[in-house]
Amino acid sequence: MNRPRRLKWQYPVIAVVAAGAVGFGLVHASATPASAKKKPGATQLIKKDPPPTLFTDAQVAGLAKQQEAQKHTADALFAKWKAAHGSTRDDKAFLTWAAQQVPAPPSKADRTAELHQVQQLAKTRTAAGKKAATWLETHGKGDIWKLYAHDQRELLPQEQGTVEKTELKTALKLAKAITEKVAARDKQPAPYVLDPSLRPDKHLKAGQKGPYSYPSRHAAKSAAAVTLLGDWSPHRAEDYKAMAAQIVYSRLYMAGHVNSDITAGTLVGDLVGDYFQNAAATSAAGK
Repeated sequence: MNRPRRLKWQYPVIAVVAAGAVGFGLVHASATPASAKKKPGATQLIKKDPPPTLFTDAQVAGLAKQQEAQKHTADALFAKWKAAHGSTRDDKAFLTWAAQQVPAPPSKADRTAELHQVQQLAKTRTAAGKKAATWLETHGKGDIWKLYAHDQRELLPQEQGTVEKTELKTALKLAKAITEKVAARDKQPAPYVLDPSLRPDKHLKAGQKGPYSYPSRHAAKSAAAVTLLGDWSPHRAEDYKAMAAQIVYSRLYMAGHVNSDITAGTLVGDLVGDYFQNAAATSAAGK
């Protein structure tokens, strides 16, 4: 796999898209009663908090390769679901099935070794790196992907754009639900819980066990979004993959996860992406 492309142009595009959408929203907000105002959307949130300089290609390249490899594993597993269920959507059954496909977390010794890797990475933190990681952690669960979807909808018929917006929202929600189910099952404390010095800003209580970090919700949502957005706009697929690598790297950088958390989360997201892609392809073929 080639190195992820350095997204020199991508962040200005995010800002421009957000600015345009916010400008439009402000024009109409004046005519909206205060009681009817909605919570800020992704475009407004990123407009208020534009992206800083993010990590380099070299820093995220290793995780990008791991994510690509995990996609092959997910595709092979999803073939089993497809063989049994075809293209029928059954989100509840899929949630249960997908959670069962996530392997047990690594042994205590292996996870301790992963913690040591995160501790070593923490020693290399810089002010710029922390700023980048904080932005990616804040917006990486949904805002970034919703903004990309908004960007795509600008050139689509309204009905199609609405369908895709809803589909992405549902996929992100399903990815979250699966990770929460597995996390409750396996109960693997986040690195900063095991070593509070990694994130003193978290203000953990004595004896606190959670939050649990296996699998990574950021990784799951990113992988699901990459599949859907890449399917809808193939010429930008590599940019979506590169952004996903940025997001998951930030989670290691700030000790939110160890590497196996990222791998497991990516598997969940890839399965969710395959699930929605399979249903959409069959629906399109029937039209």
